[in-house]
Amino acid sequence: MNEPMGRLLSAAKQLLDTDLLLGGQFLPAGRNPLPPPAERLAVAQTPGAGPLPVEERVRLLEEIDIGQVRGCALCRLAAGRTQTVFGEGNPRAELVFVGEGPGEEEDRTGRPFVGRAGELLTKMIQAMGLDRQDVYICNMVKCRPPNNRAPMSDEVQACWPYLMRQLQIISPRVIVTLGNPATQNLLTTAVGISKLRGQWQKLPPWVEGLEGIDVMPTFHPAYILRQYNQDTRAKVWSDLRQVMVRLGIPPVSATG
Repeated sequence: MNEPMGRLLSAAKQLLDTDLLLGGQFLPAGRNPLPPPAERLAVAQTPGAGPLPVEERVRLLEEIDIGQVRGCALCRLAAGRTQTVFGEGNPRAELVFVGEGPGEEEDRTGRPFVGRAGELLTKMIQAMGLDRQDVYICNMVKCRPPNNRAPMSDEVQACWPYLMRQLQIISPRVIVTLGNPATQNLLTTAVGISKLRGQWQKLPPWVEGLEGIDVMPTFHPAYILRQYNQDTRAKVWSDLRQVMVRLGIPPVSATG
């Protein structure tokens, strides 16, 4: 096969793969690990200390989860929970997804994003060529709001120190906020997700070490399920592709 024909066939395949991704569903891409640790720019730090080894990050996250969050009764959500949902994933992740709060399945299992919306988030992550264990996933609040309503401001405030400490320990390069509550609270804005999505933002100086982290707002997977059309999926995939570029993840095409 001559070289021009090979390039043409390769381009045609990538176009078809992308069309399948946007027109059907988020299809898993080939495994696409993040750049090796030596090439990463972000390191988790404790104020006044050097980079944290992974074992220390695990210990600190477990200390907050087990020692503080599981017994927390700072807001009304504690009374109705089955169990808290702290977060899970790579403690040195360069990419963190932040949602609004646990749903019914999350409340039952104690894991974030494992219901229908979680299944879609997993597919979105896989479409980037990553696995859930490559990233970190958490929510604004650690207990399920009644009937899956958006968390109230005082509930967010009660969980705020836990979230800030999580992010501080992990020290990601990019945070993807999923939906209005996570986006508006983390960016302290009243602008809606429809206007903010797809536009890079910077995390305010909430605590030491977090100021200026890149934030990409996008639609919550639950919203995508309600508006499951090509336009919505194309917008979200565009947002995720920007994240891949920012992290230096090579472009991938869906392979089915």
